[in-house]
Amino acid sequence: MAKQQPLQREQAWTPLQNRTESDTKIKLTRCGKITLGILIMVIATVIIGLIVHFTTNGKTPFYYHISFKVNNIDYDSKFEKSYSQEYMDLNKKIVSLNNKECHKKAHGERQSMPQGGTWSQHSNQHKGAKEATKGRAKRNVVIHTVLKFTYHFKNKAAKFQERIERILHQKLNGETGSLHIDSSSLKISDIANPAENLLNTCCGQRTITPSGNKIAGGMNAEEGEWPWQASLQQNSVHRCGATLISNNWLVTAAHCFINTNNPKEWNVGFGLLLSDLRTQRSIRNIIIHEDYHYPAHDNDIAVVNLSSPVLYTSKIRRACLPEATYTFPPNADVVVTGWGTLKSDGTSPDILQKGAVKIIDNKTCNKEEIYGGVIKPGMLCAGFLKGRVDACQGDSGGPLVSANRKGIWFLAGIVSWGDECALPNKPGVYTRVTYYRDWIMSKTGL
Repeated sequence: MAKQQPLQREQAWTPLQNRTESDTKIKLTRCGKITLGILIMVIATVIIGLIVHFTTNGKTPFYYHISFKVNNIDYDSKFEKSYSQEYMDLNKKIVSLNNKECHKKAHGERQSMPQGGTWSQHSNQHKGAKEATKGRAKRNVVIHTVLKFTYHFKNKAAKFQERIERILHQKLNGETGSLHIDSSSLKISDIANPAENLLNTCCGQRTITPSGNKIAGGMNAEEGEWPWQASLQQNSVHRCGATLISNNWLVTAAHCFINTNNPKEWNVGFGLLLSDLRTQRSIRNIIIHEDYHYPAHDNDIAVVNLSSPVLYTSKIRRACLPEATYTFPPNADVVVTGWGTLKSDGTSPDILQKGAVKIIDNKTCNKEEIYGGVIKPGMLCAGFLKGRVDACQGDSGGPLVSANRKGIWFLAGIVSWGDECALPNKPGVYTRVTYYRDWIMSKTGL
């Protein structure tokens, strides 16, 4: 039989189904309780944003911003990455400090499982800060923490707030174990509702535990399970998927815009159901890779700048961008998601679909019986040589993600092309994100 023409996977994505068919004991989640990027103050102190989410059952939320300098910890650039061991170790110390005290002193309310998130601060002062700190052997770390309490009894809310502030002042001015806190630097202030955005900025984290990660052919996703998934819509019709990588930026496939790259004709939606995308944004700018030339598949990548930032919630979060040196080994487990068709030229689902596949090394994928040498270093194959599970039309631009051993999800690939969908010896071909990591940085600053 003649070899079928490669299929650009635009339009919609199908359900990644078999594409061929008492006391307030305050606990913290592992997601971002610390960190964020570097923000340099006038005195050239390096700041690590730390986000902690404390909560009790109730309807009235209170948010607090706490900051303090730690004298016995020197700044490490690895603190900028919420998935680094250095970040995790420091985070553990902060969580331990807060858990211990709040377990002992915040009495009277029932507890529900909290959510956490990294507070990502972005500053234009990085360059000047580096110059300002020249000659300094050490730089102290300033911890920024956001705490959220929800109180059950409205008529006692004011007293509850007073107690929280009193506890925090007492604890952070006292003996804190391995953290030597500069008590004169302690600042506590209440903040308004946008703080919820800060609680969910940790990349690659999910606030739900999916009912099933072992997928035999694909299945419906759950709400909030893939919070970085976006729908790119042309004149309000789903055309492609995309991945949220910051409040303002998405990454997707260049071929999604072969008909038009006019931002005014496009919008972006987030949610589980295409028919009910509750968060939507218009688009300010579309940047297509300079060396992408349709119908070739090379350099099939674009970034999309939103007209206004999307606020993070437990159901909208960003995926982690891997470093250029990050490795996704052959046979590694990855998941592809989208609203594309269930089979070539088939119907599209309303509910987001997920499919578990395996990475296939480029050497295997370039075999004559598979793709005959056309797979380039900037491409990545994933699926099964027997077929069964695959991305399809409409999934283009969507994410292929992989979890590290800490359960943090990284963007490995961008749905690009393939010979039809889920055929034997025709796995999905994705744009390899690590190959274009520097390009993404050059366009977005991320």
